[in-house]
Amino acid sequence: MTQENAPALECASIGEVDGLPITEPQSALHSRFLAMLPIFLVLIVGSLLALSLILGKIAIGAGASPLTFLSLSMLGSGLFLWAVSFVRGQAAPVKGRVLEYGLVAGLLFLLPNAVGILAVRHVGAGFLALTMLFPLLITYCLALIIRVERFAMMRAIALLFGLAGGLLLAVSKANLGDAPLIWILLTMSAPLIIAVANLYRTLRWPHGISPVFLASQMLFGAGILLLPFALSFEGTQAVYTAMSRGVMPILAGQLATFSLLYLLYFILQKVAGPVYLSQIGSVAAVVGGAIAAFGLGEAMPPNLAISALLVAVGIILFQRGRA
Repeated sequence: MTQENAPALECASIGEVDGLPITEPQSALHSRFLAMLPIFLVLIVGSLLALSLILGKIAIGAGASPLTFLSLSMLGSGLFLWAVSFVRGQAAPVKGRVLEYGLVAGLLFLLPNAVGILAVRHVGAGFLALTMLFPLLITYCLALIIRVERFAMMRAIALLFGLAGGLLLAVSKANLGDAPLIWILLTMSAPLIIAVANLYRTLRWPHGISPVFLASQMLFGAGILLLPFALSFEGTQAVYTAMSRGVMPILAGQLATFSLLYLLYFILQKVAGPVYLSQIGSVAAVVGGAIAAFGLGEAMPPNLAISALLVAVGIILFQRGRA
């Protein structure tokens, strides 16, 4: 892989953040901060991801049409991040690789988010958040196939634990009888798309383009692709509903959440690579599941503790394999 095709995939190589080169640390404190930066980003981005799922469910409960709400959230946050990149002098011409990146990354971003916001009323925000555990494991499998990562026995064992936990979680949710099987299966397909997107964004990252600008192009691409379908299925009245007094504050909150989430999301991908990035799903699962259970009163699957334990063992073994 050439420098033109992707940012550094090795986590030990920091490179640059948001287009600004990182120089040699001048102090031990600075060095420790740079070492801890990816971990802090994982915790923040994972928590924001969970919050975005919860806000989507609250918006639907307030009367918002799901696809229109999602498309407006994408377009609004994309516009904000583009403005930030323009003010900072980091905007680039939207042509060639940048145009391809925005549309393809936007489509891969759109699909799991559309599935999520349509499925949340059927499977619940808690179960949806728990499926975010699996992109880490799937991303690693795909990275092995395309030889971005090297095989390690510890990581392979971690995958088996994680996949066992995921299967048990899906079966337990189906046995609850509170969600149609088709929506459970569709929800469980989203992590595969997310894993493909994680690798695509790294491998096709346009050389010299800043994370904030690429985040805006991904959100724009997703919003533009989704909006015609949203208006066709939900009607133009859905736009006015999103601007109503009951939904507008939630939409504003989602715009702020998306903007910060995907700005930091792209910075994390830039400095740490696709497999490390996928750990945000573990944070999102814990935060989202807790909020859904204790804040929204959702019923959790009966084998949740066992499933979480299996996945936690998988994540721990994965980290040990990484070390």
